[in-house]
Amino acid sequence: MAKLRMNDEYRKKIINRYIDHAEKEDTLERQAYDTCKEEVKENYATVFAKAKEVVERSYPPQHCEHLNYYKGLYGNAVDVVAKDKCFYFSMAQGLDLDEHSDFGNNGFNSDRNLSEHIDFGLYGSTESRDYGSSGEKFAFAYYRDELKAKGLNPDIYPQQMHNSDNPHKSQHIEANNKELGYSNYHSHNSSNDNNTGLCNEFDSQFYVDIIGTSHCRSRTIACSVEEFDMFVSFKKKKAQLICSHETWIATIEEQRKAMMTGLKAYRYLDEGVELMNELGVKCDESDLITVNSTGLSMYNPVNLADMVKGMKNKTMTREQKIAEREAYNNEIALVIAEGNSQVH
Repeated sequence: MAKLRMNDEYRKKIINRYIDHAEKEDTLERQAYDTCKEEVKENYATVFAKAKEVVERSYPPQHCEHLNYYKGLYGNAVDVVAKDKCFYFSMAQGLDLDEHSDFGNNGFNSDRNLSEHIDFGLYGSTESRDYGSSGEKFAFAYYRDELKAKGLNPDIYPQQMHNSDNPHKSQHIEANNKELGYSNYHSHNSSNDNNTGLCNEFDSQFYVDIIGTSHCRSRTIACSVEEFDMFVSFKKKKAQLICSHETWIATIEEQRKAMMTGLKAYRYLDEGVELMNELGVKCDESDLITVNSTGLSMYNPVNLADMVKGMKNKTMTREQKIAEREAYNNEIALVIAEGNSQVH
């Protein structure tokens, strides 16, 4: 039997099968990503509890309740309480008791930042101040499994790490954002966010009442050094998840490119099959011949024949429709009659 020549369709099948294998493989890079994700989940609960404590120190819940009461009496004139999930924390002298700390007898340490913007939202920035792409990168890394299950590409940022913006990249980013229910955060407070789905479900866990509905930077909240360090560390943990995701997917991209280069040099399909088996991926020629790039065995003779037959004779005459309906009614009547006979 003559050898089958390699072609683009076979290359695509081999690459897709290998990528699926590589994403499931238990590598150090995958382990680092999984570890970072678990640490972020744990940090969210503990750090938000501390943040809520700090916020309520500045905006006591009873004060918020009183103002909401007066709002009910006087309307928008006293509408100054809103829910938010992002806060501008600043280390404040007098809140730290350690004499050796930055707030101790020696005063502030001029080498470190004294304030930090912390957003507990799914798309909250992990960068120093401004909102950029880091929020999307975190959201895609955090909900990677859910996005993959929907047939989307949460790895688009790592895959396009060294590329400028392009239609392909934008298309996948928009699809991911739509699936997560993200439609941007309001510039003043979270009460005006219009997000839905997973994004809304995630964010709703982290709201706290604040007094003053203007931008969060106009209501800096005082905290101690220990509290401030916890908030900064939390932000770094989120950034580490992004980095671990990028590192993991970058290794898979390197493997994909190496595979593609090698497959282009192969003349025959059996060379590709040998490569896959050497890489620990079970594969034979019959799989690649009968299975298309989506994984469906559509080229099996029986399956293909059924598919082709189903593409014709779709239009039925009035007489054919009546005959089909009568046959259906007769079949139902026969089933009922048999059931009645069994009862008697």
